[in-house]
Amino acid sequence: MPVFAILIAAVAIGFEQLIQWRYGPMGIIAFIVLSIGIKAKNTMISGIGAAILVLLLAQSG
Repeated sequence: MPVFAILIAAVAIGFEQLIQWRYGPMGIIAFIVLSIGIKAKNTMISGIGAAILVLLLAQSG
């Protein structure tokens, strides 16, 4: 079980670094807002984070 938790944490940190490298500080803020919204089970907060990420994805494409 601890190995699985460490693996999940490593994947999350890697994904966070990828977002920050690709989309800058605004991407990491959007990812944090999305994560907070999901953990708090608040659809408005997670929707805002997801919308920001979608806008960043659309802008870079």
